[in-house]
Amino acid sequence: MKAFAGKIFLMVIILIVNAVDNRALALDLDETRALALANSRTLAQYNLDLRSSVLNEKIQGYGMFPSLSLGASASANLESIEDSLKVGASIGLKQTIYDGGITSLKKSIAAISSETVRKETLAAYFMVLETADSYYYAALEAAAALDAAESSLATAALSLSLAEIRMQNRNISAGDYLEVMAEKEARETAKNQARRELSMARARLLDLTGLKELPDLEPVDFEIYEILFQKLALIDDSALDALHNFLWQEIAGRNPDLLKAGLNFQSAEANLKLAKKDYLPSLSASLSSGLNYAVGSGIAPVSGSLGLSLTVPLDFWVTAANVEKNKIALDKANLNYLNTGASVELELRGILINLAAQAGSILSAGKAWEYARSHFDYVMELFRLSQRSPSELSTAETLVRTNRNSFAGARYKFLQAFSTLRNLGSFDSTGDLMELLLRGLMQ
Repeated sequence: MKAFAGKIFLMVIILIVNAVDNRALALDLDETRALALANSRTLAQYNLDLRSSVLNEKIQGYGMFPSLSLGASASANLESIEDSLKVGASIGLKQTIYDGGITSLKKSIAAISSETVRKETLAAYFMVLETADSYYYAALEAAAALDAAESSLATAALSLSLAEIRMQNRNISAGDYLEVMAEKEARETAKNQARRELSMARARLLDLTGLKELPDLEPVDFEIYEILFQKLALIDDSALDALHNFLWQEIAGRNPDLLKAGLNFQSAEANLKLAKKDYLPSLSASLSSGLNYAVGSGIAPVSGSLGLSLTVPLDFWVTAANVEKNKIALDKANLNYLNTGASVELELRGILINLAAQAGSILSAGKAWEYARSHFDYVMELFRLSQRSPSELSTAETLVRTNRNSFAGARYKFLQAFSTLRNLGSFDSTGDLMELLLRGLMQ
């Protein structure tokens, strides 16, 4: 907990130093994550829960120490208060000698509870990171879609200007000319829609980071992922199974939800042991002493007293019912642990399938976009020479725009799946996860 709390603080400090004027500097992904962490109310609540849990753990530990108490008394005869006034003060100490290990078990349960809250806080931490990544990538994808829409509109505007010249020279029919006009307006509408989507994406990012103004976003360096694109795009089912098994060995010991389910099982075991302790007797010792003051005789010490107390429970039926209840809770915790493990493992497989599918789409969509651009250039040249119709040019341009958006969408969906995988295994850095993936792909 201290480790990743320190990382949050360090990231925020770096952000303050490197991005004093957010309006002038571009916002990168690391800065977005740091701002999201600092602005997260959910994470702040978990931090408060953790502080409370740690204090409860300390309180349970104090139960192993002796308990001290102070007492005071005063008495007097109403007929002669001044002459009969007596004042006393006492101090007492009580120590449990034997309780069957109940106090120790309670301390252990409190420690498990604190660790459970730590895992919940860790899960919330990585969930904030995943949300920051998702919003950041969504904004970049929307910006790419707007660029494509603007390029499409520019092509439609050029087509309309050429069509107007042909219309003046009577080299185009009225129907074709109207088609070009309609196409241009449709592209204008598409651009406005893309601008709206970008505005919404930036608004979500603005709310997440807590900034008053959102600066430009740093583009993603996709070159660092190129080797993953190439390897995952060509992976077959058997290699995917091997990669899944390799990663599961690492993620099973890192996933916060699975670790939390394991802690809940340990807590249920400890509670069952605690319930069984109610069959056992308890023994405690007490020691007390003090001083008395009386008018006329002054201060006099009170002889100390030592006492032993033995308690033997007799309501065995109540204890038996409580033990049975805790056995049921243990069985439920075990089932929850198994279900959580199966769910996390299935989620891992789904992420890997998604990564492989998006990697394949990146390669195919990239090639399709390249071919579509070459085809569009060819059709545009013939259109300038009046050897292609406006509808043919529109079809060629639509093919370019569709494949361009597919290429951008596949790349950003790959990054989002990669971020989800990082969250699933609570990996500290992108580099660590990439290295682990590459080692798994080489198995």
